[in-house]
Amino acid sequence: MNWQIKSLDEVCIKITDGAHQSPKTVDSGKPMASVKDLTRFGVDLREARKISVEDFERLVKQGCQPQVGDVLIAKDGNSALDTVCNIKQPLEAVLLSSVAILRPNFSVLDSDFLKFYLSSKDVVDYFKNNFISGAAIPRVVLRDFRKAQIHLPELKTQKQIAKILGDLDDKIHLNNQINQTLESIAQAIFKSWFIDFEPVRAKIAAKLEGADPELAAMCAISGKSEAELEQMAKDDFAELQATAVLFPDELVETELGEVPRGWSIAKVDDILNRIKIKKRFKKNDVNEFGRTFVLEQGSNIILGFHNDEGSIPASKEEPVFIFGDHTCITKLMLSNFDVSENVIAVTGKERNSYWTYYAIRDLQKFQEYRRHWMELVSKQVVMADLNLTDYFAKKVKTLHEEIENFVHENLVLINLRDTLLPKLLSGEVEVSDLQGEVT
Repeated sequence: MNWQIKSLDEVCIKITDGAHQSPKTVDSGKPMASVKDLTRFGVDLREARKISVEDFERLVKQGCQPQVGDVLIAKDGNSALDTVCNIKQPLEAVLLSSVAILRPNFSVLDSDFLKFYLSSKDVVDYFKNNFISGAAIPRVVLRDFRKAQIHLPELKTQKQIAKILGDLDDKIHLNNQINQTLESIAQAIFKSWFIDFEPVRAKIAAKLEGADPELAAMCAISGKSEAELEQMAKDDFAELQATAVLFPDELVETELGEVPRGWSIAKVDDILNRIKIKKRFKKNDVNEFGRTFVLEQGSNIILGFHNDEGSIPASKEEPVFIFGDHTCITKLMLSNFDVSENVIAVTGKERNSYWTYYAIRDLQKFQEYRRHWMELVSKQVVMADLNLTDYFAKKVKTLHEEIENFVHENLVLINLRDTLLPKLLSGEVEVSDLQGEVT
């Protein structure tokens, strides 16, 4: 195979970074992304801060807006060189200087190939050892990074390699998107039933109008009209009717505002059972792949894996969830696992863990990097009827089982991708060897 060694500035028409000055944040404006908004699959603008249209347009003129085909790489901070993505569609955002922008010369370098090349563990490790400076804040110096050398096959082979790896990445990304949708469905049900009290309010409104409260609640729960309810299968209708009965038809004033009659107020500390941790794992205790998850409180949540039985027992029937003491990150687990420092594992005490997880997951907001647990457990929540919370658990359990299946499928795909990646990039495995094998 004919591979060549080229420096980045020989195969890129532009190597730069984002804005070196940070404009004022505004409530409504255009997004400005930083290294924290980078993911392997692109730039996630959901949490990106906003800047004024005037500042945005000024930075666009300065070249801080990436173009389709650009490769972005984390340039500053602890994640420097760890996160790489490329721009597939026009991005209505500008970047801060913590992100480097590499614009390939498409006549000699494929954008997807470059993304995968710069994501390879061996390449990342080599670049970290040679192109990162700064003790307090790690930083890539672009002047030096431009001269970094990469190994390139001919353009046709680059595209073939990128296609094989890209198909795996696309499936992983799709599974992640499905899981986000499933989680959103579960959150929406919880919000409707236990925060907005929509079935209760529907009953109240129906009573005032002289209509059937139970039927109104059934419409609120299912999102269907009365005409659509009539078309439901007999068993499904009966289950929906039984669910509607569980909701009260009156709201009463409490210290937390209006809540359904018969429901109670509880302190978070009284509804959680904190699990004693036998061993806390560190980074050097875990592997890249394995049998048992080890969770951390960082944004990745997964620190790594080990191959022994997890010491924190969890199952589909008795799930366990975590709370990151410094970060407020939460995650529900349906199989045995372990944790690292500052991760608290809990189950529900007064109600099942599915319901309890959703009751507290957004209760404590991250304010700064400090401990939040004591603040969380001092808060109060509205405790719904036991039968209703058990029915909620039954409903979302199937969603979380699907999520779990996609998580495990992704682990297999990630392992395959990361095993193939260095072998394809080194020429150890040729594209022709894989034709028809990787789908």
